[in-house]
Amino acid sequence: MQEWITTPEAARLTGYTADYIRRLIRSSKVKGRKWGRDWQVSKAGLLAHKRSAEKQGNKRGPKSSI
Repeated sequence: MQEWITTPEAARLTGYTADYIRRLIRSSKVKGRKWGRDWQVSKAGLLAHKRSAEKQGNKRGPKSSI
């Protein structure tokens, strides 16, 4: 069974902001669901996304203008 965590829990776990996690859900990069007025995210999916992003060297932040 899939473990679901709230966006604030996910933010503490990953170091991402809750807003960024909701953006990942809306763009279908991670699996999420709306539960009442709150968003929940698949813990396994979020951690897989984080590992993939780190492996590719993708760091959050402004794009370089160089």
